[in-house]
Amino acid sequence: MAKKSVATLQTGSKRLTKAIKMVKSPKSGAYTFVESIMAPEAVNDFFKKK
Repeated sequence: MAKKSVATLQTGSKRLTKAIKMVKSPKSGAYTFVESIMAPEAVNDFFKKK
């Protein structure tokens, strides 16, 4: 499974990170990308869950 932390974004006083991970579909076997913008502390939890 591929995973990547793409960018660190700053909006006002908040620091945010955009994370993208590649997930394999159980039905078709094709890979899709799941993107999320979150706090930097939550990135590891995002990559650990399937």
